[in-house]
Parts: sequence; structure tokens; C-alpha cells
Amino acid sequence: MLTIDPTSNTERENYKLLIGSIIPRPIAFVTTHSKSGIVNGAPFSYFNIVSSNPPLISLSIQRGNEGKQKDTARNIIETKEFVIHIVDEQNVEKVNITSAMLPPDQSELELANLTSVISTKISVPGINEAKVRMECVLEHSFHIGAKETVGCDLIIGKIVYFHIDEDIYENGRINQDGLAAVSRLAGNNYAKIGEVFTIERPK
Repeated sequence: MLTIDPTSNTERENYKLLIGSIIPRPIAFVTTHSKSGIVNGAPFSYFNIVSSNPPLISLSIQRGNEGKQKDTARNIIETKEFVIHIVDEQNVEKVNITSAMLPPDQSELELANLTSVISTKISVPGINEAKVRMECVLEHSFHIGAKETVGCDLIIGKIVYFHIDEDIYENGRINQDGLAAVSRLAGNNYAKIGEVFTIERPK
């Protein structure tokens, strides 16, 4: 067994170990808007559930060079609102386009030809191409990392409204085959759900 001390690695070396081993990772496509009203959209795979009561999700947004916040993190912290969309096989190509580095005054939704849709409880729009979207408000935000490191913005969001495609909703549950969510692997690789197996929990 190979042993590695992360403190002896560069940030990039640790990054490769993390994204290569913590797989598959769910992908959130996040829409926000700036104070000036520009709608921003970007995908993130450092994303997961925090709690179901209340319904909370986590989103870790890595900072850029010299600790510069990404547009998504800055917008969420300033406006307190955002929309999470589950990336699926049908929208992943368009979502990938939104990962391009654009200036803050240009909308990734327009670049990717994504269709905005009005939200119910918040002012940030979602996208019509997603089978599942969740309107969220900011619950907590934390800057993780010392001043001398790049670090990240850890966002905890509270879901205030669900939107789910009727075709994948069955008796209070989401049909995983119908959703066809995709996940992030390392490099440029993604994965579909693939083979599913069942193991009963011990009682």
C-alpha cells in the first residue's frame, strides 16, 4: 500500500488524488444572479446533501488565484439565493459549455443556449432543461483555508422549493432511470448510473 503525506504534496497533487478516488461525485448546475441582475450558471461536483430536516445541501466552490472568489460564490453570498439543478444525460453537454471562463457581465446561459425559467419563491431563475431543480436560500457560508492558501467558499443552502419533472416522479419518489443523472470522475470523464445492485441493511 502506497502511503502519502498530503502536506508533502502540492495543491494540484492532492487535487488529483481527491478527484480520482472520491468518485462518482454528483454534479450541481448552479444558477445565481449578480447585484446588477446578470444570470450566472456554473457546474460544481463538490456538492452533496447535508440534512433532510431541514432540507440542506452543501456546495464547495474553490477560489481562484490569490484567493479570488468565483462569480457563483460571490453572487450567493451577496444575494442569498441560488438554484441547484441535477445534471443529467440530456443536459450535460450544454452544462459543460457553461464551465468556460467568462467575464462577470456575460451570462453562461446565453452561451450554452439554456432556457431560463422563473422561480417560485426566489428571484434567481432556473433552467428548463433540468428534470430536477431546487430553489435555495443561503443558510451559512464559510471561507475555508488560511490566508496564505487559496481555499474555498463552503456554502450551505436551504431548499425552499422543489421542481421535479412529472415523468420521473412516482409516489413520492424519483425514478433514477428516468432522471439519468450523470456524475463526475477525474479529468474530462463522466459516468452514467450504470449497473445497480441491492444490499439489504441489517436490522
